[in-house]
Amino acid sequence: MRPPVRFPRRRTIAAALAAVLCAVFLGVPPVASAAQAAAAGPTITVPPNGSHGFPFLAAAEDLGSFGYTESEYFVAGVATSYVKSGIWTSDGRWAVRAALRAPYKTRILVRRPTDPAKFNGTVVVEWLNVSGQLDLSPDYWFAREELLRKGYAWVGVSAQAVGVNGGLGQIHGLKGWDPARYGTLFHPGDAFSYDIFSQAGQALRAPNGPDPLGGLHIRTLLADGESQSAGFMTTYADAVQPVSQVYDGFMIHSNSAIAAPISGSAADTLLMPNPSRIRTDLSVPTFVVLTETDVPLASAARQPDTNRVVHWELAGTSHGDQWAYDLGNPTLQKSAGSAAPQPDCAAGSAPYNDGPGHYAMNAALRHLTDWAQGGAPPPSGPALDADVRDPSTGLAIGGIRLPDVTVPTRTLTGLRDTGGSGVFCGLYGARDPWNDDADPWDRHDAGDPSDPAAPPNAEPVLSRLYPTHADYVSKVRAAAQASVNAGYLLPEDATTIVIAAQNSGIGG
Repeated sequence: MRPPVRFPRRRTIAAALAAVLCAVFLGVPPVASAAQAAAAGPTITVPPNGSHGFPFLAAAEDLGSFGYTESEYFVAGVATSYVKSGIWTSDGRWAVRAALRAPYKTRILVRRPTDPAKFNGTVVVEWLNVSGQLDLSPDYWFAREELLRKGYAWVGVSAQAVGVNGGLGQIHGLKGWDPARYGTLFHPGDAFSYDIFSQAGQALRAPNGPDPLGGLHIRTLLADGESQSAGFMTTYADAVQPVSQVYDGFMIHSNSAIAAPISGSAADTLLMPNPSRIRTDLSVPTFVVLTETDVPLASAARQPDTNRVVHWELAGTSHGDQWAYDLGNPTLQKSAGSAAPQPDCAAGSAPYNDGPGHYAMNAALRHLTDWAQGGAPPPSGPALDADVRDPSTGLAIGGIRLPDVTVPTRTLTGLRDTGGSGVFCGLYGARDPWNDDADPWDRHDAGDPSDPAAPPNAEPVLSRLYPTHADYVSKVRAAAQASVNAGYLLPEDATTIVIAAQNSGIGG
């Protein structure tokens, strides 16, 4: 058997942070300290109906069929910006002091159980992603199965200026999408986004106005951010949480090695510690989950796991994937239509990764909830080397390996060739069915996920790997149970995986 081969890294193109600062302070004086800033409390109101009759990012699926309801609220107050205090180093123990104050008015989107008895006590507050120049909720889509089946409440916060005021996209923010509904919103710039996110959490705990959670009692308030939002979440956990003390735990999904600037200006990224690690002295836990796409740019920030910080690196997964696309695109189409951001991968190129990222996020969310409530930390996982691949399968070496990777039927990768593709294509990884190199992308070059470099290698033959269907199902069942035993997969999802194997025609 040939040894693992290190292939040249296929670079992915991620959208730049869209931080639009509108430095309008309206004469409000600076605050005296960061502690005073943390005491601010916003007011809550109900938005008008508007011209569309529904919120931007309203779910396309029938949430009522899951026993859920969706509503939107405006949150308004005076936010504080922060600046560095002292020298920031890679250990993440970053001090801040309050700087300026500015009025703001933004929105939160709430999905919660209709029956209070079904609420599990945990609210996941997602910092909505604006890489596409409008609000997106990627982690809702990744973890949606766990959220709805276990009775979580989910709240999406329009924390950044571009989501409210607009940026480079066809849709100029919430205000441009529906002026009748959102015309009164105001965001003073991303320097204030951290405190706006704090105040959104405070509004849920102690509402000043209509209760967004309809009277549900919060036991655990978790902060969550994916991709660009994960960069802000890293800075929030390291610099703002020690001041605000609002959240009970943090999910940081698909961040890079450098955190977002406390100024909110993308240009100041160069002034951030490289790498930017998670501080280990927080009183609340932080769970960092990286896909195969993320590891090349995030590995410099690796740090040992502790009782307060745990990292997972997931083999065979990608930053965005088929699961998240299939769940999210109908919602984006409902709100944005043709203006919705798309992967725009080149015609004839490999399809998106359809690997186990969502299963890992389901497990991660349950672990974080238990951990934040006083339970044990999640299990640690091995490091992933996204640049070293098994030459026979094209699969990366190392990392947490769920059944799609340990009992493979196709190549799953977080990296892909982006030639002739749109800016977001590289984030969606690739899959390559093993079908005797019958696909148009099976050319044994950079566009071939299973064999992206010389010398040419034929794809594995499924009938040789799994001589019978029963053999395949048996191996999947054993792999699923091993993942459950290791703490990387939930029993419910293991059952789903085994049933899918039973219903497949694989083997023989």
